[in-house]
Formats: sequence, structure tokens, C-alpha cells
Amino acid sequence: MGRINSLFASAAAVLAMASGGLAPAQANQRTNPGSYALTSSGGHSTEQTPAVREGGRRQNRTQEYVGLVSQNDILKGSQFSILAVKVGGDTIASRNPDTRMLPASNMKLITTGAAIHALGPDFRYSTRLGYSGQIRDGVLDGDLYIIGGGDPTIASKDSMAVPRFFLFSQWAGMLEKAGIREIGGRIIGDGRYFDGPIEKDSWAYHDIGCSDACGGDGLCFYENIQEVKVSAGSSVGAPVCAAPVFPTTPWMRYGINARTGKAGTGDNLYYFPTEYVAYGEIVGSYAIDLKPRTETFSNKFGAYTCAYQFFNYLKTKGIEAKGGVADVRMGRIRTDLDSQEYGPYAAKVDDLTVIGGTQSPTLKEIALMTNLKSDNFYAETLLRTLGRRMHHSATYDSSYVALNDVFKSLGVDASGVQIRDGSGLSRHNYLSPSFIVSFLKAMMGSPAFGDYIQTIGVAGGAHYESRLASESTDVRNRVHLKSGSMNGVRCYSGYIEPRDGTKEDVIVFSIMTNNALVRASQVDPILDRIMAFLASEN
Repeated sequence: MGRINSLFASAAAVLAMASGGLAPAQANQRTNPGSYALTSSGGHSTEQTPAVREGGRRQNRTQEYVGLVSQNDILKGSQFSILAVKVGGDTIASRNPDTRMLPASNMKLITTGAAIHALGPDFRYSTRLGYSGQIRDGVLDGDLYIIGGGDPTIASKDSMAVPRFFLFSQWAGMLEKAGIREIGGRIIGDGRYFDGPIEKDSWAYHDIGCSDACGGDGLCFYENIQEVKVSAGSSVGAPVCAAPVFPTTPWMRYGINARTGKAGTGDNLYYFPTEYVAYGEIVGSYAIDLKPRTETFSNKFGAYTCAYQFFNYLKTKGIEAKGGVADVRMGRIRTDLDSQEYGPYAAKVDDLTVIGGTQSPTLKEIALMTNLKSDNFYAETLLRTLGRRMHHSATYDSSYVALNDVFKSLGVDASGVQIRDGSGLSRHNYLSPSFIVSFLKAMMGSPAFGDYIQTIGVAGGAHYESRLASESTDVRNRVHLKSGSMNGVRCYSGYIEPRDGTKEDVIVFSIMTNNALVRASQVDPILDRIMAFLASEN
């Protein structure tokens, strides 16, 4: 079957392990997915549709179906584009392939691929501990710095991440080895490794406070998520009850201006924080018939939170930091998050005495979680890491330059697209199916492709259990895909492994829909059918 098939087979095995051993779901066996009837509604009717001819040549079933569903009530009036080609050159399906559209989380395929290609699958982030001043009789006469290196997994709940108490015990062991039994100064969370704004300015205002938009600098904690327990009030119109759960952030003040809504109105809560003062406001409504739940909001003080959590851990071990905790803002030490007057300048990292460090999981592991969970925080970190490593700056402008450098190295023409973040959260990203397919094809020539393909989900596997549910296990196992979804947007892009053959028989595809006024659950059956037809072509 050739090396390409062995790469895809190993990818399926890795994805199964990543999902806790889950194998793709069993489905009714279909020996010929291409025997599906074509209907203009995109449903499951068995009525046969006459073949469509173009230029005197019979079209394949995929192209027939694409033409029919583009005019049905679900997709009519929306933007609908597709490109599916065999690596060997044959075009299987094409409709408006050069139209620029919102990719949503399909953007993560670009970000993770670029990072793995440029940095290597075994790249790891480093977090170090260092101090200013001198150690005298076990007392550090100075400050202890947690020197962030961009690791997005610190205290993350993901299984790949080092559990926070074990991580803290490693850091505490470094203090013990250095002979530090007491800290006369502060514990400073130092996120200066990433310069520039902590979030992208083109993200929607109502997204900024949710966990999908947790920006950050070079030192984070718990993916900069703030968990808040919420519950309805005693009656419609009563204030919603909200209380922070984890991590503990006693410096934060919350304004609760959310009200209990009528039964059936759902969860319409929004959180509006700021990185400039320790205040956030919860607004909107929460239906009276909803049970209490834990909401995940964004924490704008990741480095400070990391320092505070380690400060508390050390106290349990009998090590006290007399100066409390701080972070670094605009080069100065900040202990009071509400004060506009900062302290002295922080020590330069090169001037610190480094006593040890820890490393993140591999980039391959992080990219796997980025794509499977569609983790925006990881994706933004990967993009900014490209800027930091390739151009010595993690600003978005530098990161775009670095990304374009990667495109050039892969031979991908990016002149016809616009990229504004790494996750796809921005509605100012404009990619086309032809660009995505071009990038995915180019990645197959990258030395890192064997690792890259293992970061992409499989139909029926973890996080894609419902995709192509009516197809056989054989078909589902061959479809490697990434979804992209936001209001009015539904996209799928990826690879379809051939039943038998070589690299030239692999199908690379991108299906994009924008501005649809229906639920994703109405669009998905159509896109599933297209992917099933594509799988029947190889």
C-alpha cells in the first residue's frame, strides 16, 4: 500500500490512544458509499437522480451532488465552496474554489502544520526559575522569578500536561537544591517572553471574556481559564448567582449584572474582563429552569495567577515569600493589579541566576490537542511561538511574517488570503478551499508530515464520533478531517486515504460554508454525504 498508507495507519493508532483507547465507532457496513442516491435536499432518499453532464463528459457522483445541494433550501443563498483533488492531479470536485471565506477552526490545520514543519514535532517549551539578589543563610535576599517560555500547558487539565502539584514539587525541589528556605522578596510571574497584546484586536467583543478567547503572554496558568459556578436566582428577574471556583484569584472583583430568565431561554451569559484592572462584569441572562453549572471564562492575569498558586504551594511546604506575588507589565514589577503606578523595573532575564527549569510536552502532543479539542489557546500560542522563534518577537505582526516564511519554504502561495490569528476565532481571516488544499498537499512533502497527520482527527474517532455515522468503519477510518464552526460557518478539510494505492491516490479536500441561516445540524448531513462520496472515489 506504500508509505503514505502506513503513515495514515499510524495516525489512526495515535488518535485512538489520545482518546483513551477509543476506536472509531462501528457502523452499518456499506460496500459502496458511492451508491448513495443523489437528492436536491441533501437527505437520505433512495430516489435516483439522472447523471449531470458538463462539457459532454459525465461528472462523478461527488460533483453531481455538489451541484444539486448548492441550490437546495439549506445552502441556497449561502456561500458554499469546495475543492477536492487527488495528489496525483485529478480534480474530484470543485465549486468556487478560490472564494475567500471564514475558515473558523480550519485555521488550526494551517497553524499546527506550520509549527510542526518549522519547529519540529519534538520541540518543547521551557519554563525556568531564577532569582535576583543573593542567598544568605538559606534566605533569598531578592525576588524569585518564574520565567515563562511560552508553555501553554502549565496546570492544564489535559492528560499530556504535567499535573500542577507535581510541577510545583519540581520547582520547589530546585529551591531546595539552591539552598533557599525563605524568600525575602516576591515571587514574580514573568511572561515577558511573549511581547505584544495578549489577545487579537479583531476578536469579537463578546468573545473576549469567554474561554475561547483566553489570550496570554509568555507565562500562563490553567490555559488562563477562570471557572465560575453559576445558578439561576429564586425567580425570573432575580440576579444570577455566580462564584469563582478555580483557580483562586482573590484579587478579582466581579460585577454581577445578569438576571434570571424565563424557562426555556437558555444560557445567555457573557463576561467582560480587562487586563488593566482586576475587575470583570457578568451580564446577560440564565434561564430559571437550568441546573447550576460551571462556566469557563477568561483570566487576564495568567502570569500573576501562576505566581500566586506557587506562592500558596510553597507556604504548605514551610517556605514563605515575604514580598508576596507580582507580575511584570511594561517592564515593571506589578504587585497591585488595580494600581496604575508600577514598581521598579524587573531584572533582565539574562541577569538572573537560573536554578533550573521544566519542559512542556512535545509540540506534536500540543498540536494533537489543538486540533482534536479545537483549542484556541494552544493555537494562538503556536502562532506567536513562530514569531518569537523566527523573528524574536511574539507580536501578531511578527507572527504573520514568520507564517509567510513557512509558506514560502513549503512552496505555498499565500498572496490571495488573509490571516489574522492562529485559531480561526477572528472574523477577519479569509481563506479559500484552494489555499487550504494547497497547504495540505504541501505538508505531505514536509519531513514532519508523518507527525502532522497524527494530529488530525478521524471520522468516528475522538471528537468526531458523529461524523459519517452511516458509513462503514472502513470508510470512516480513511477520512482524516478537521472541523471549523462558528455562527453561520461550517467547514471540513483534510485527507482521505485510499483503500489501496499510493500517495498519488490520496484525496485532499476542503469544504467551506459561510452565511448559512440554519443550524449546523442541518448542514452537517450534506457535508457528511460529500465526504462519503469523496471516499468512494479512491
